[in-house]
Amino acid sequence: MEDKQTLASMTGFGAAANTLGGDGAAIAWAWDIRSVNSKGLELRFRMPSGWDAVEAELRTVLTKRLRRGSINANLSVKAEDQGAAGVDAEALDRVLTLAQAVASRIPGAPPPRAELLLGLPGVLRATQSTGPLAPTPELKAAIVAGFAEALAQLERARLEEGARLHAVLMGFLDDIARLRAEAETAAEGQPALQRARMLDSVRALLAEGLTLPEERIAQEVALLASRSDVREELDRLASHIDAARALLAEGTLVGRKLDFLMQEFNREANTLCSKSASVPLTAIGLSLKAVIEQLREQVQNVE
Repeated sequence: MEDKQTLASMTGFGAAANTLGGDGAAIAWAWDIRSVNSKGLELRFRMPSGWDAVEAELRTVLTKRLRRGSINANLSVKAEDQGAAGVDAEALDRVLTLAQAVASRIPGAPPPRAELLLGLPGVLRATQSTGPLAPTPELKAAIVAGFAEALAQLERARLEEGARLHAVLMGFLDDIARLRAEAETAAEGQPALQRARMLDSVRALLAEGLTLPEERIAQEVALLASRSDVREELDRLASHIDAARALLAEGTLVGRKLDFLMQEFNREANTLCSKSASVPLTAIGLSLKAVIEQLREQVQNVE
């Protein structure tokens, strides 16, 4: 039976490093791969000069493994300094001449000591190692393997973050479902309340001597009651909640679908607020909008 896929975030980090070669010719390399959210898949490689062919190969590997995210992959390759040191002959000649001149002016002074001369600034210098940095077959194989290791770490990090995201998103959906139920209760008497308000207004106008056809009054009252009915919005909200939960259960590459669904959530919450005829229902609608916005922000991180 095939394993169920889990939700993946677009945020993660992976790294790998090692040293190739022995004494005197060691080359140290290191990978770090970072990923943040993005609408699509954006790849940025930073590699030493001369590694273009390897970069093209690694881009192909990465596009088969990840579908969304802004990915920055950085490779450093350098020859390691093995601790060798050399003497700057010109600097040594200058300080030796100076030390001998000073000693000759002091009766009984011992000759300059070698270890003291070597300790003077500029006399003893670390040698600059210039190991091969080109992509030799052995070095290339090590670095490609290191890339695979760092990429695997990145994928694990994205899945771990995805598991945390799953719990957060489900919590927000539960909050939306609770607020929707509260809105349904608060809206039960809304059409009747709007109708009563309309009739009170009409009676006040009639009391002032204004005459209106009864048929027109009935039409306006019915229209106002219809406009204040939020049952359709609440039904669509329930449908969107079910759809979002189904996508989270599906798990694989659902970020774009969830992103679109957030627009539908917002549309229903906005309409609910605009149709509200009571303070309690308006307050619930505003709370819904706030939770939906929090949900939308988190959905931006889903692959």
